Amino acid sequence: MSTQSVTVATPAPFEAFVACPTHHCVTGSLKHIYDFHGYPISEELLLGLGRGLGFVYFHFKGADPFYGGRANHASPREEGLEKTAGRRTGVAVTVGSTSSSRVAQDGLRDLLRVGEPVLLYVDMGFLPYFDLPAGYHFGGHVVVAVGYDPDTEQVLIADRDLELHPVDWDVLEKARGSAYKPFPPHHTWYTFDFSRAREPRPEDVHAAIREVCDGMLTPPIANLGVRGIRKAIQETLRWPESLGPDELRRTCFNTAMFIDARGGTGGGIFRYMYARFLTEAAILTGEPRFGDLAPELTAIGDLWEDVAATFADAAELDHPADLLAAATTPMLEIADREQLFWQRLRALTIV
Repeated sequence: MSTQSVTVATPAPFEAFVACPTHHCVTGSLKHIYDFHGYPISEELLLGLGRGLGFVYFHFKGADPFYGGRANHASPREEGLEKTAGRRTGVAVTVGSTSSSRVAQDGLRDLLRVGEPVLLYVDMGFLPYFDLPAGYHFGGHVVVAVGYDPDTEQVLIADRDLELHPVDWDVLEKARGSAYKPFPPHHTWYTFDFSRAREPRPEDVHAAIREVCDGMLTPPIANLGVRGIRKAIQETLRWPESLGPDELRRTCFNTAMFIDARGGTGGGIFRYMYARFLTEAAILTGEPRFGDLAPELTAIGDLWEDVAATFADAAELDHPADLLAAATTPMLEIADREQLFWQRLRALTIV
């Protein structure tokens, strides 16, 4: 008895949608949205205009310690990179979030049926196209839904790679509704109105740079900015006091990944991307000294890559604590150089 294999057609992307490889999930998803609507823009410019660079260290109860190079995450106190970049490019950005999976699904279906790409927050641990360790979860990941087949109940997802990924509706729902801490996505989605889109103005660029500098130099709490880098050094050396070997290896793996390009930072914990933004900023503002400072930030990014490599090595050891001092030693120089760098950069925004 012979059998025939059945090929299930995957959804087609919306007309005029073109995928491109990207560095960071948020800026990459925004770039896909902007390009789709006829406003091509670089990820680097979106990161810079969105006040998206910073540093954060935290260790919440019940979660692993975390290093992050992003700033301006949407919260009651922050409008979020998506809205900030939109405000500085004339794009009206609307965010939705709900605890109801039904409301989330109905809203997404309505948008996809009219051919509107939708930016979604998801837990990447549920997405089938990632090769991640068992039990890994990160709900701060962002993708764009760019196609939908109601017959097969598949959604076509654009991520950071060039390939478009068909994902079953129920799987996407799990990713959108994940409750894993510290970044549950809460079925969050964004829509965009480009009717008043415009080029960023020099004053937009100056303000965006000044805000990043202020965040690095005068953060509201010690876990952020340059102070946060110095605190991370101290706290990292204490990890063995509260983390067992398995937890410590996992934390070292995660820390390495969220510094280097694997975690969507563009490498150097976003410093490489921001350096390239400064080169664009020099052109947009007519201030060449922005571009002159870019190589120093790239060099600082190189030091961050050294930190990531040592954390990655520690994650492979039976006794990962043996490498924590070596991993954090370059951060002493990083903190000093970042302090000076952000001071020099901020001085250029006083016009």
